[in-house]
Amino acid sequence: MSRIFITGSTDGLGLAAARTLIREGHDVVLHARSHERAAALAEISPSALGLVIGDLASAVETRSIAHQLNTIGRMDAVIHNAGIYLERSRGETPEGHAKTLAVNTLAPYLLTAWITRPDRLIYLSSGMHRSGSSALDDIDWKKRPWSASQAYSESKLYIATLSAAIARHWPDVLSNAVDPGWVPTKMGGAGAPDDLEMGHLTQTWLATSDDGAARVSGGYWYHRQRREAAAEVGDVGFQDALVESLGKLTGVRLFNGRG
Repeated sequence: MSRIFITGSTDGLGLAAARTLIREGHDVVLHARSHERAAALAEISPSALGLVIGDLASAVETRSIAHQLNTIGRMDAVIHNAGIYLERSRGETPEGHAKTLAVNTLAPYLLTAWITRPDRLIYLSSGMHRSGSSALDDIDWKKRPWSASQAYSESKLYIATLSAAIARHWPDVLSNAVDPGWVPTKMGGAGAPDDLEMGHLTQTWLATSDDGAARVSGGYWYHRQRREAAAEVGDVGFQDALVESLGKLTGVRLFNGRG
């Protein structure tokens, strides 16, 4: 039995992962953006280990999420599932960041820094990460004209790269990125062609399985198969530059030295 925390577990892949893990007998801590959103968890929350509340678009609330979770206790695995897709505008978080960057990249970065270190970390990326730009001079979209799809692609490039950087810096932690596919969730749309079941089973497998195939680090996964990520993901120089940029944006360092 493992303890697993899943961000964004009120619907879609996060909820499916939570249901699967609870059914398998694991202790799951759920996450909802607000108390209103937590109502969607009424069916499974009585079977969960706990529920934490907080909006990942806010660094203050993200810190609160980490505090709530650490109060419950150390997790064996964390699945960074929460994300937003095509935002019509850059938006503005309380800290002044682009909302897509804040939710999809900065929040997982901060939670990784603030949550008591687990044995396994799983980050949801996307096949769209291959369209992300490796230029890091305007990752917060303060100079460029807003492009929702490009911002999403870049946020998913950053999270896959962060996962690879963690695998390199923390050899005692299994850190992996997952492409769940284009699945028929609220985000993906009803017409999405990929397998919804396989969309979440890779995460739950990486979080809990003792299979040798799952006990690896630094992988990029699609439907329980390792795939090649964009070249930038494995580029140590890009990893270091990205982590340094995220450290400057958030004021939080993840590793000793750079970043």
